[in-house]
Amino acid sequence: MVIGTDRYASRADTLLFIAFVALSIAALSLPDQWRDPLAQGLRQSVLAPFLFLQRQTELLAAARYRYDAVVAQRDSMALAATFLPELRSENARLRNLLGLSARLAGGYVTAEILHQPEPTNPLSFVVSAGRKEGVRALSAVVSPEGLVGLVATVDEHTSVVLSWAHPEFRASAMATDGSVVGIAAPHGAESPGVWLLELQGVLYRQQVPTGTVIVTSGLGGVFPRGIPIGRVIGPAGEEKGWGRTYLVRPAIHPAELSHVMILSAPRPAGSDLRNAFTIPQDSVSGEPPP
Repeated sequence: MVIGTDRYASRADTLLFIAFVALSIAALSLPDQWRDPLAQGLRQSVLAPFLFLQRQTELLAAARYRYDAVVAQRDSMALAATFLPELRSENARLRNLLGLSARLAGGYVTAEILHQPEPTNPLSFVVSAGRKEGVRALSAVVSPEGLVGLVATVDEHTSVVLSWAHPEFRASAMATDGSVVGIAAPHGAESPGVWLLELQGVLYRQQVPTGTVIVTSGLGGVFPRGIPIGRVIGPAGEEKGWGRTYLVRPAIHPAELSHVMILSAPRPAGSDLRNAFTIPQDSVSGEPPP
């Protein structure tokens, strides 16, 4: 009996199929004035649910496409926002570097830092300028904020720079008004993580106020006069001998830099670079920054 039912269903489907084919052929053979109203009536009655489902499916597919586009855009914006502070900081530094280059008016080489200082290796780094670009050994390396270090060795297209944290770094230094002179050296060479400098050899009778800006004095012929080194933050501790020692917070941390300037040409005797660097006005009077 089941077999008979299947045969009947199969025969009914076949007849239904033949009937629909015949109706389709008959509809195609109808004149336009009859066929169009018939088609419109079918769309509004029998085919209306199917057309509605098709329209909803297309809207769902479009919404899905727009959702994927919005998610991708949101992820891109989130990624860009993550790096936005770094990009702003780097752009600001590059603008400051361009301003410094205009004020120096020549005699320098711009270089990119290829190897950034790390906590385990904070004393030196490699820059992308060498002998071919006019770099010489013992050239001063600066940033818009002040002194970074000096060139130790020069290759054809790269150079090794010793930062001010290196135990062998020394620079003849003075206060911005010239009232105090001394030697700038790294503080605690055995522990470079301190990241401070010392102003050594200050006469015992002289007092250096906190907040005084220290610049290079130009003595010795290595560093030109007037490059900011840092700001005095207080005495170094127990006073020994005939001189005083003061702690100096450096003008710039080497790990913050991506580009530097190397002073490649000798400066005329008596030249002063203080006007090329931005020194806060309150520091000249000896007042600590707010």
